[in-house]
Amino acid sequence: MTVEKCNRDRLWSSIMAIGEIGHVDVVGSKVGGCHRLALTDKDKQARDLFIKWAQDIGCTLRVDAVGNLFLRRKGKSDELKPVMSGSHLDTQPTGGKFDGIYGCLAGLEALRCLNERNIQTLRPIEIAVWTNEEGARFKPAMLGSGVYAGVFKLEDALNTEDESGVSLEAELERLGYSDLADLDDPGCHQYFELHIEQGPVLERLGIDLGIVSGVLGVRWYEVEVTGRSCHAGPSPMDLRSDALVGTSKMITELTDMTMKHGQDSRCTIGELKIPNASTNVSPGKVKFSLDLREGSLDQLNELETKAFETIHRIAYHHQLEIGIKETWSLPPCPFDTKCLSLIQQACELSHPEVEPHSLVSGAGHDAVYISRVAPTAMIFVPSEDGLSHNECEYTSPDQLEKGCDVLLNTLILAANCD
Repeated sequence: MTVEKCNRDRLWSSIMAIGEIGHVDVVGSKVGGCHRLALTDKDKQARDLFIKWAQDIGCTLRVDAVGNLFLRRKGKSDELKPVMSGSHLDTQPTGGKFDGIYGCLAGLEALRCLNERNIQTLRPIEIAVWTNEEGARFKPAMLGSGVYAGVFKLEDALNTEDESGVSLEAELERLGYSDLADLDDPGCHQYFELHIEQGPVLERLGIDLGIVSGVLGVRWYEVEVTGRSCHAGPSPMDLRSDALVGTSKMITELTDMTMKHGQDSRCTIGELKIPNASTNVSPGKVKFSLDLREGSLDQLNELETKAFETIHRIAYHHQLEIGIKETWSLPPCPFDTKCLSLIQQACELSHPEVEPHSLVSGAGHDAVYISRVAPTAMIFVPSEDGLSHNECEYTSPDQLEKGCDVLLNTLILAANCD
């Protein structure tokens, strides 16, 4: 097989051009940030530019009922299920120019290279732009890929509203996607997603390529800690039932316990609320979020058990009552071994000087849901300082090029399998 290389400068300029739509100047950022929420006018502008570029090289467009875009390059046997790649163009409110965007633009760059070199693949190739991956405007996250994979019902997704009460369906109609909706789905033979790591592992190891073996399972909870409010002055310390003191000990012990649990164990308390807080009142109630992640279902169950035991033990000693409610979950997602093998082969072909690192993703991606309906795997490149969902997010042109080279050769290998 001839090893193919992408056009680094064209890939970079394409990413920067999309990034100008919603660009935000940020002190300390090498290229600036980006604010482009799902199904806003700016998101439509970025999608339109992406569609134009793809149609300029002969791709055809299909839009499904939830606004997912599929840009298709024909194969020799066009009736076969396509090999698919892609990601998303929407960002976080304080997002960067690479998260999601890189996967879409690298997929487009791969098709541009195939066209320039007159390379025909047996199977068609489709580049997908998934709707509302970030979940920053419409909740939950990964809504478009979730509908595609049957995780969410289409009707529920369409009825989802943003904080202003605007529904996803109304925005699809306003932007013209409803008129283009095509329910004729050709399916997916294999799915490959290229992404920045969004963490520090590859950079710390000094390795520019990562093969993602799977994604951590996630469980979110809302924990309510109830004690008894009392006056800060007259109430002796040993006679209090302070919900915040108990909560602080829970947070500390949950963190310590998770650090000892395993390499893939994660525990995050991202939200903390004290209802009716006052400077001179010992809090009688505290609510906090709990995010647990693990690499296998057994380990996730064990981590949950230990977390609950920790919370209840501390509550007992501080005379507190506990309520725990699970609000969202995602099971651990191991990726397909054949797809991983194709990526490994493409790494050896395109960049034999790099020994790719195998790792598990701690963040959710559209690939998680697509893996439920098609064999799936992911490729990572480093994120500088491990930053993502941050306006200072950055990955160098050389690193982006290496990842795109691997994706290009992976797609060629996969699309030439019958």
